[in-house]
Amino acid sequence: MNGTQMLISKLGRSSLSVKQAKQVHAVILIHGHCHLEPNLVRQILLSASNYSATVAQYVHSILRHSKSPDSSSWGCAIRFSTQHGQFREAFALYVQMQRWGLRPTTFALSSALKTCARPAYRMGGLCIHGQVQKFGFSGAGDGVYVETALLDFYCKLGDMEIARKMFDEMAERNVVSWNSMLAGYLKSGDLMVAQRVFDETPQKDVVSWNSMISGYARAGDMEKASSLFQQMPKRNFASWNAMISGYVDFGDIESARSFFDAMPQRNKVSWVTMISGYSKCGDVDSASDLFDQVGGKDLLLFNAMIACFAQNSRPKEALKLFNNMLNQSVNIQPDEMTLTSAISACSQLGDSRFGPWIESFMRRHGIEMDGHLATALLDLYAKCGSIDKAYELFHGLRKKDLVAYTAMILGCGINGKATDAIKLFDEMVDAQIFPNSITFIGILTAFSHAGLVEEGYHCFTSMKKYNVVPSVDHYGIMVDLFGRAGRLQEALELIKSMPMQPHAGVWGALLHACRLHNNVELGEIAAQHCLELEIDTTGYRSLLSNIYASGERWDDVKRLRNVTKEKAFPKIPGCSWMEST
Repeated sequence: MNGTQMLISKLGRSSLSVKQAKQVHAVILIHGHCHLEPNLVRQILLSASNYSATVAQYVHSILRHSKSPDSSSWGCAIRFSTQHGQFREAFALYVQMQRWGLRPTTFALSSALKTCARPAYRMGGLCIHGQVQKFGFSGAGDGVYVETALLDFYCKLGDMEIARKMFDEMAERNVVSWNSMLAGYLKSGDLMVAQRVFDETPQKDVVSWNSMISGYARAGDMEKASSLFQQMPKRNFASWNAMISGYVDFGDIESARSFFDAMPQRNKVSWVTMISGYSKCGDVDSASDLFDQVGGKDLLLFNAMIACFAQNSRPKEALKLFNNMLNQSVNIQPDEMTLTSAISACSQLGDSRFGPWIESFMRRHGIEMDGHLATALLDLYAKCGSIDKAYELFHGLRKKDLVAYTAMILGCGINGKATDAIKLFDEMVDAQIFPNSITFIGILTAFSHAGLVEEGYHCFTSMKKYNVVPSVDHYGIMVDLFGRAGRLQEALELIKSMPMQPHAGVWGALLHACRLHNNVELGEIAAQHCLELEIDTTGYRSLLSNIYASGERWDDVKRLRNVTKEKAFPKIPGCSWMEST
């Protein structure tokens, strides 16, 4: 077998590693078989089942230095990057291809248009549309694929008027063309027109049915979604998962579980959707039971379960599962989502030691510090008192969103940096980022710590301006604010005005204030409610005892001590908060 035959034989292999590819490439260059470089590029890309930066860089190097550049190999590289979500890389390759003076293939054009189907690359897509016209990629045959890619581009960007015009002018349409229009109308929220397109589609495939089911599910019309599901001639995983996800979003976890149990087979998305559904409704034990049933757990499943524990105030279990994931027996490398959930768990435990370890881990494994991770870390450092470190991360964010501002405001609020919290709040509102319920928890806490009663009350009353309804926790902070300032009667009046039942934390704030200002009368009222609402009443009895002692009511102090020994607490005579005005 001569050298050329041997090369062709190697290039025909079903799989080719980078090392093998380099060996083949060396022979190609030594023997001057540069015309085989495009074949080598295609075989390398076909051999890569997953995206690899090493593979991509090597292929790009071949393309840039090739003595026989061709459109086909460039088109394969662009499609490879697009298929693996490397959209910026794919578009850069398409631009470089133009500089080489190569005429784009249908693969290159279709893949580049898919890359541009996002607002940041809209202009690039418009330029490619111009090239489609210039190179005559339209009409029947291969043109239908390029026209469909253009149609999909406009649909994904929400330009349904242009999309409809293109669709009506297409000489030939395939099921992908119809599905693009269907998806476009569904994305724009026009269910009525989407249903009409669906009804007019001459040959519906499973994607057509799944799109309509998902559209009705997102709109909360599960009755219509279920009716379509029953009519489907053929179902796939996505069909079942769309129904499960729809019921989860609708808040009907029982129906979601019924569909899950009825599935003939399940994929990882099915398990993750159900686990996330249970997490959403707070049923952590059911989520954990499902997780334990899955064999061959992957990163997505670990992420779903760790997030479930973290989001439902079970941080120790979240970190335990995170550690299990890192064990050699499992050996799954966490990604940004895993680390974000683990950091959240540490924030709940108030343990900042995990922060530096996370940052070190990210550096070792080349994980980029994205906005979500940076915000989670700054939340951890802020809650644990490392405000300077939190500020460092905050100022490093390219885009500061509501979550980042809220984490900083809350961190400053609970760490006594009221001035900083107020400044951040004003800066956030000036940037047209509007506060949510948690943001108000942080800023009201800051006002309370600083003793700024009038400013705090003004902030509290301004919540309705931002369509935020005060919760029992907001009322609790305001009671604390009034109480610290000695305005105990106003604190009691605020409790009376609450539209919901005050919890022990609200009455506890008043009780603490009464201890601070030695108010026996209101202290008895607050204590009575605390003792009725809480099982463990030792702390409240101690506070009331101290209030009695401050007023030199020693008989009451003695009575409280006796009650503590008997583990009973009779109603305090003469205490009625309704009568106290």
